[in-house]
Amino acid sequence: MTKRHSLLSCAVSLAIFSLALAQEDGGVRRSDKDRLQQFLQRFPDADANKDGVLTMQEARAYREERRGAAPAGRGRKSTATHPDVAYGDHQKQKFDLWLLTDSDAPTPLIIFIHGGGFRGGDKASVNPKVAEDLNKEGIAYASLNYRLSDAGPYPIMMHDAARALQTIRHRAQEWNIDPERIVCYGGSAGAGISLWLAFHDDLADPDSDDPIARQSTRILAAATTNGQSSYDLFVIRDWFGLPDLYAHDALPQFYGFQEEAEVKSDRVRKLMKDASPINHLSSDDTASVYMTYGQGNSKVTANTPQNVWVHHVTFGLKLKEAVDQQGLECIVTAPGVAEGKDAYGSPMTFLMKKVKGE
Repeated sequence: MTKRHSLLSCAVSLAIFSLALAQEDGGVRRSDKDRLQQFLQRFPDADANKDGVLTMQEARAYREERRGAAPAGRGRKSTATHPDVAYGDHQKQKFDLWLLTDSDAPTPLIIFIHGGGFRGGDKASVNPKVAEDLNKEGIAYASLNYRLSDAGPYPIMMHDAARALQTIRHRAQEWNIDPERIVCYGGSAGAGISLWLAFHDDLADPDSDDPIARQSTRILAAATTNGQSSYDLFVIRDWFGLPDLYAHDALPQFYGFQEEAEVKSDRVRKLMKDASPINHLSSDDTASVYMTYGQGNSKVTANTPQNVWVHHVTFGLKLKEAVDQQGLECIVTAPGVAEGKDAYGSPMTFLMKKVKGE
């Protein structure tokens, strides 16, 4: 066990211990729910079924897994039927695929896109049980990596996800996947990429000599946890009513600038507008969206930590306002917040119903 892994295991154990101390008579009080939400924000992989709601059982299971597991991507054998499928030349341009082996009809597909501020994260962070359970429901599953901001600025992350999607569609017949029934989900940065794919114009180039590039990049639906609908610092400042809100420390590398003064440059302003999923919403969009957040609609101030405001429900509420104008389905849930008719109860149930056409 590495020193880093040992420290992480200790952190998980301490967090679980604080949750256990708060328990009373075997139930979970309101304060305990808040602690579970905080735990989920810190350790998003603990949400085993990826429904956006962490239970005490999931938190404990995550602790046990961290005690005995190797760090993600190191020493842990993938259960995927097709691990490390390359969709580009970079080492990060790979995805894992869990296919059904006993289906006569083409199967729908749910794609997981990891978070990590566009600076970290890995496809191996997904709990394999999620894929295995979905396979039992007749649904194929994929978890993909993409180049991070240390390899270059936006739009490489979003374009990588689009290329992975095109690769899957190009090989859909080989893998018995229904190319019309594909959805994406993720947390934080993975949420942003999922929303970007949901609303961005189709990147397919029908005249390309590359058969993969001719494939569509559109998806049926997107589900997100603690996602951002805008990566435009000026828009975010306006939404929170804080004209001097500091730039998140992931932004310089994400947009490729050194000094904060460069934020006002035409180059960066252009990138910020294009990176923001909400800016791509248009009348020809059809994707449904389900967004869940771990914190309620609390006021953001100049002293609010960046890891709090960047995962604020305001991002979901602002997107819902825009989506409602297009007459599309959009659900936003958070502690004390319920916007839109929620007939699903969780992000994963939403995705399953969408790919099954229910």
